Amino acid sequence: MARQSDEFLMAWSSLSGLGEEMGWQAIPIAPALPLELRAGRRSPDNAEAVFVGFPSIHLSAADKLPEGQGFAVERVDPQGDNKMWLALTRKPTGSEDLFASMASDVVGALDDAVAARANEQKLLRVFLGRVGAWQEFMRKGFQTLSPEAEIGLVGELYVLRLIIDAGVPAPVAVDSWCGPLDALQDFELGTGALEVKSTLSAIGFPAKIGSLEQLEDSVRQPLFVISVRLKQITTGKTMPEIVDEMQCIVKGDAEAERLISERLLAAGYIEQHAERYTRRFTQASTRIIEVSENFPRLTLGNVPLGITKASYEIDLDKAAGKVVEIDEALKKLGAMKI
Repeated sequence: MARQSDEFLMAWSSLSGLGEEMGWQAIPIAPALPLELRAGRRSPDNAEAVFVGFPSIHLSAADKLPEGQGFAVERVDPQGDNKMWLALTRKPTGSEDLFASMASDVVGALDDAVAARANEQKLLRVFLGRVGAWQEFMRKGFQTLSPEAEIGLVGELYVLRLIIDAGVPAPVAVDSWCGPLDALQDFELGTGALEVKSTLSAIGFPAKIGSLEQLEDSVRQPLFVISVRLKQITTGKTMPEIVDEMQCIVKGDAEAERLISERLLAAGYIEQHAERYTRRFTQASTRIIEVSENFPRLTLGNVPLGITKASYEIDLDKAAGKVVEIDEALKKLGAMKI
């Protein structure tokens, strides 16, 4: 659970980073043991920051740290000790209020991980994973999802539930949901992948393919395309209600709870916008097709020499391929025992 942003705002207000010399001022805030936490400001740009001190682990100099619109993660040494300190720092172009919300959320995720008895290495993954989710969120823009993106997220949540209901453990299922992280396919399970396409269209199933790599199966095999046909109906459920259902399904599993919270954030969904999503959906049909040589697709291997990029649209209702049930697809992927 996110900490109150007032904790950070009050700490930052007590500091001044307007000195002429480069440097940091910092004061302790409530720790997430074994981690130390400090709120700080940097001179001369007066940038707000949250310092997280890891007592016994280190990153290599080659490890890349997250950086997004409005924030950066930096290695710092505020005390001259032998600890690894990472500073989550607001950029001058970043919103102060949004950064305070981000700091509250990231530290709250660390608190939850501590409560779940995560070790120090896991806490580092939680910190970087949560910041990475904010990186994706800010890249998409601090706006409500477009109607098209809303439909896409609803479809992916339906498929996530389908995977869990089929017997895949919730942490594994949620961790496989890579679409919000800008992966080529929406779910990476076992040796292969699942690509989800959603529509409200009652006639035909138009599906946009964004690149020559999206339906490429040379790296991950097998590849399945799942078409989720939605219908708007007054007795259906809003996207926030569907999100709440998914969160209830994974409730009690700390790892799954953390992962789904990160993925939703990375997908561009935050609770502050929940009341803006008023459309009600029901799942009209779901069709799972294994991508084979007869499936209509463009890849780097089958386009004329010289074409390096392309986006196109196919009608999944007319797509050739073997139709399977979710259990069979998961077994072929190696995500379930045969």
